[in-house]
Amino acid sequence: MTSKVWFASLRARSNDESTEAKVRRLFEVAGFSSCIHKRDRTAIKLHFGEQGNDSFISPVYVRQVVEKIKEAGALPFVTDTNTLYLGSRSNAVDHITTAVHHGFDYAVIGAPVIIADGLCGKNVAHIAINKKHFESVSIAGDIVAADSMIVMTHFKGHEVAGFGGALKNLAMGCAPPEGKRAQHQAKPFSIRKFCIGCGKCVAVCPKSAITLVKKKSTIDHGLCIGCFECMTVCPSHAIDINWETEIPLFTERLIEYAYGAVQGKEGKVGYISFLTRITPDCDCVPWSDASIVPDIGILASTDPVAIDAAARDLVNQQQGYKESFLTSHLHPGEDKFAGMRPNTDGPRQLQYAEELGMGSRDYELVRL
Repeated sequence: MTSKVWFASLRARSNDESTEAKVRRLFEVAGFSSCIHKRDRTAIKLHFGEQGNDSFISPVYVRQVVEKIKEAGALPFVTDTNTLYLGSRSNAVDHITTAVHHGFDYAVIGAPVIIADGLCGKNVAHIAINKKHFESVSIAGDIVAADSMIVMTHFKGHEVAGFGGALKNLAMGCAPPEGKRAQHQAKPFSIRKFCIGCGKCVAVCPKSAITLVKKKSTIDHGLCIGCFECMTVCPSHAIDINWETEIPLFTERLIEYAYGAVQGKEGKVGYISFLTRITPDCDCVPWSDASIVPDIGILASTDPVAIDAAARDLVNQQQGYKESFLTSHLHPGEDKFAGMRPNTDGPRQLQYAEELGMGSRDYELVRL
């Protein structure tokens, strides 16, 4: 079955064509008002950006969604979950502080910020799914308690998942630390001949699982929780995983968590994805690299599989930027995510999500 994905470009020549106006229009044409009932406690799931990152969705655009939810008579709140790694969002105090620093306060967005898994990530509900890898999954308590949800996603690359879209926003984004740990599981290893002994991996490891032995990184797999932060910061690519065996399993675990995050909300979830500042990395990193392709536009759908499929296709249709993280596949039609990280398998996200009945890879792109 073909799903509709609505698309708005970033071109504008009047106030009716502003990005704010287009966000409101996408909300309307995608039928999100029918997902939300009066007095619903409606979660707006997004990513506030790690301290130092600036490619997250603008709070000005989030406010447009807040106002549309209020028009429907519902009670919006803006939310995310605490991180597995150490950083500026690993507990609710630091997390809300970071959100406010990035403009997500009531004066700007018109809704409260609630960290869905509580102060220290312990507000957890266990949702039965009975799938290949998990009989149940751990989802943030306030995500589960919400009556409806709008998932706002900054579409970008990811060092392990290939790309980060709506499905990943559901999976990692709706899981408390214990759920994130269950999804990762893969254990990285050091390639000693490439290690330059800079110690960046040691500094970033949340469990002190990495030490320098004779100026070479050594990972204690008994302590490692598989958060991949060491891979992200290593300047010499001296930390790796077994891509052939680990990535298919990681991807399937990710999608099973996405499936669990929307249980009980059938017909009550809408998705908006921003194809702007399309960076190589997740917004969890404390920086924002240069975009790999030009800004494209904004998508909306009630199908998370279709919106991710459309986003990936639109990115791949672009001419890649030479002065970016892309090392190959720069031409229109080539896989930009394989051009950054050839061992990843982003399409497996879409395939497995479709197998689980989350949506369809077949879509109709409807332009505003």
